[in-house]
Amino acid sequence: MFESLDYLYVPAPDIDASVRYYTHVLDGKLAWKIRAFNAWVACVELALDGPPVLLADHKSPTGPQLVYRVAEFEKTVRELRARGWTPESEPFEIPQGPCASFRDPAGNQLAIYENRRPEATRHFAGRFDIQPK
Repeated sequence: MFESLDYLYVPAPDIDASVRYYTHVLDGKLAWKIRAFNAWVACVELALDGPPVLLADHKSPTGPQLVYRVAEFEKTVRELRARGWTPESEPFEIPQGPCASFRDPAGNQLAIYENRRPEATRHFAGRFDIQPK
């Protein structure tokens, strides 16, 4: 059902402090940092393989969220609902396509999305928005 784990979505209330930590202390590579929809999000690549870390200042500090790609969003939602799955809200859009957030029985956050707009990810590569002083 899940194609791949594409992102670790991590709360970062102080986006600059988090970027410094993930790049200087953990030696990650900052791929991009953008301001959109009243939020700062930065993408840090920590390993050669595996999903990048998306640091987000708008995310509640409840731990990281695992974001999985699915082939057919609506079909996956129907299948999961038939198994008793409950999303946290109505589906919403992220730059790549439709997305739904949910929690497992322990309260861990997960999400599924369909990559309908793969060019969105390429659009962010190398983009570094400037934070006003």
